[in-house]
Amino acid sequence: MSDSVTFYTNPRSRGRTVHWLLEEVAAPYEVKLLRFDKAEHKTPEFLAVNPMGKLPAIVHRGVVVTESPAICAYLADAFPVANLAPAIDTPERGAYYRWLFFGSGCLEVAIVDKSLQRPEVERKGALGYGSYSDTMSTLEKALEAGPFLLGERFTAADVFVGSALGWAAMVGTLQPGKVFGAYLARLGERPAFQRAQAKNQELAEQLQS
Repeated sequence: MSDSVTFYTNPRSRGRTVHWLLEEVAAPYEVKLLRFDKAEHKTPEFLAVNPMGKLPAIVHRGVVVTESPAICAYLADAFPVANLAPAIDTPERGAYYRWLFFGSGCLEVAIVDKSLQRPEVERKGALGYGSYSDTMSTLEKALEAGPFLLGERFTAADVFVGSALGWAAMVGTLQPGKVFGAYLARLGERPAFQRAQAKNQELAEQLQS
């Protein structure tokens, strides 16, 4: 069975996160570019892959994986040579899970709520992230020691969290400051990140043609 990954994406989606990780793990992959303006993500063919009609999605060894954090976790384990996930029997695995799911369950949701200017609820405990300020201060403290979420070790959790922070900075929801600014700068220096950015730009140009 081929080890190639079939990657369904659009450069204006969370597919950018997965694209970066595919470059980090050096996985062979085939891009399936879907156009939002033609609702190609809602066709019967793609809905057979992901009934939610959302991007990104991957198919690898006959297995469909959707949801960006799940895809990140899957790829890090499926291509262990890249060393982007601590071994299961190590203490670092717990910290890795913590920040990967913090990125999905707290950080990304808090950023989206902030960008949409949703009012904070009185019962903050009813929200998975509590409050935007608590979420950001928690992450900032974790990164103060740096350079990455697990200290010296870069992992798939940095890809997911870094992507969310980068998007927040790009749309103006977040003013990075010293800690986040330095973190994003370090991530931006990674060759895999730069390759993914360039390829996403190429995909964006294809959509305009």
